Amino acid sequence: IIPEIILAVALCVIIIADILLKKKNHTTGWILFGALVASGIVIIQRLGVSESVFSGMLIVDPFSDFFRITLIITGLFIILFSIKSAELNAYINRIGEYYMLIAGMFAGMFFMVSASNLLMMYLAFELTSISSYVLVGFTKYSGKSTESSIKYILFGAVSSAIMIYGISLLYGITGTLDLYGIREAMMTESGFSMVTLLAVLMLLTGFGFKIALVPFHFWAPDVYEGAPITVAAVLAVASKIAAIAMLIRFFVVAFPDAAMLQPDMAAVASWNNILAIMAALAMILGNLTALWQDNIKRMLAYSSIAHAGYMMMGIVILGEQGISAVMLYAFLYVFMNLGAFYLAMLYADTFKTDSIEGYKGIGKRAPFESIAFTIFLISLTGIPPTAGFIGKLYLFGATIQAGWIWLVLIAGITTIISLFYYVRIVRNLFLYEPKPEIKEAHFSVSSRTILILLLAPVLLLGLYFAPVLNLVNRSLSIFGM
Repeated sequence: IIPEIILAVALCVIIIADILLKKKNHTTGWILFGALVASGIVIIQRLGVSESVFSGMLIVDPFSDFFRITLIITGLFIILFSIKSAELNAYINRIGEYYMLIAGMFAGMFFMVSASNLLMMYLAFELTSISSYVLVGFTKYSGKSTESSIKYILFGAVSSAIMIYGISLLYGITGTLDLYGIREAMMTESGFSMVTLLAVLMLLTGFGFKIALVPFHFWAPDVYEGAPITVAAVLAVASKIAAIAMLIRFFVVAFPDAAMLQPDMAAVASWNNILAIMAALAMILGNLTALWQDNIKRMLAYSSIAHAGYMMMGIVILGEQGISAVMLYAFLYVFMNLGAFYLAMLYADTFKTDSIEGYKGIGKRAPFESIAFTIFLISLTGIPPTAGFIGKLYLFGATIQAGWIWLVLIAGITTIISLFYYVRIVRNLFLYEPKPEIKEAHFSVSSRTILILLLAPVLLLGLYFAPVLNLVNRSLSIFGM
C-alpha cells in the first residue's frame, strides 16, 4: 500500500507547508501533484502482482491497479484545474485546506477500489465522503455552496446509515465481513434468501448514492451547482469510478451468480434485474431531465447520472466482456467529462456565466475552445470518431451479446435524446451573434495546454484504442477469482 502511504504523507506535508508558508499560493497543490505522480510510478512498477494485505481487508491486484491509475490521471487534471480556477483563487488563504481534503479524498478512493472486506469498504467510503462534504462547502461565502454542503451531508449520512445496517445484516447471515467468506457462505447455506436480498439492497443504497444512480441521485444536481466546479468534476468522475470499481468487486466476488440470492425467485428479484432497472431509470431520468437545464453544472450533473446508467449495463451482465466494457468506458469517460467541466470552468471565469443561454455567440469569441467543447460533447453523446463512441460500442455490444436487448434499446433511445441537449450548447456557441459585452477571449498558453492534453486522448483513442483495451484485458483478473 505504498501509493496510499505516499498520499497520507503528502496530506501531512500539505498541512505543515500550509502553516509554514507566509505567502499563500498553490505550492500545496504541486506537493499533491508530485505525490500522485510518485504513487503512479509505484503502481506501474508492480503491475500484474496480486497481494492480500491486512488479513484480506485490502486486495492489491491488476483490477485495483487499473482503477488507481485512472484515479491518478483524474487527480492530476483536477489539480491543474484548481490552479487555474478563479473561483478557488478567491479563497487562496485557505487553499492548503482544499488540497489536504483532496488528498484525503483520493486516499479514500484508492482504498475503495482495493477493499475486499465490508468494514474496509465502509471505512474507505466514509473517508472519501467526509472529505467531499467539506469540499462541496469550500466556497463558504456562497449561499448555494453552503446549502449544497448541508444537503450532501444529510443525504450522505442517511445512505451511510442504511449501508452499514445492510452490512450488519449480511454479517449476521454469513458470520463474516470478508467478501470471499460471504461467497462461501452463499454457496453452502440456504433459507435466508429474502433477508440477504434486503441486505444487498441496503448496500446498493450506499453504492447508488456515491454513483448517483436513480433513485439515489437527487442530491447530485444541487450539489454540483453549489460546489466549486473542480469539486463537481471530482464527484462526477473520480468518486463515481471508485464506487463502480467497489460495486464490481462486491458482486464479482460475493455474488457472482444471481440465483445465489433468490433460489426461488431468481427471475423476479435477482440482483442483476434490480441493477438493470436502476441502470434504465438512470439513463431515462438523467437524459430527459438534462433537456430542461439551463445551468451548465446542473446539465452535466444529469448527464453524469445518465452515464452512470450506461456503465451499470456492464455490471448487470458482469461477465468478462461486461467488466472489460465498463473499465474501458470508465477510462475514456475521464477525458471527455473532465474536458466538458474544464471548459465550463474557463467560460465561467472568462465570460462570467454558468448559463447555457449565456453561451450565445461565445464560439466567435473563443473559437478553439468552443470547437474543443463541441468535440467533448460529441464524445459524451457517443458519436464517431471520438473515444465516447468506442466506449459505448463495447458496452452496447457486450449487453446485446448477454441478451439484455431491452436495456440496449433504452440506452440507444436515451443516447439520441442526449444529442438534443448537447447540440443545444453547440447551437448557442456558434449560431448566434455574441452580445456586445462579450469581448474576445485570450486564454493563456497553460490553459490551452491542459485543454489539448484532454482533447488529444478523446480524438486519438477514438481512432486507435488498442493499447487501452490491452491494458483493460490485462487488468481483468480479480484476486482469488
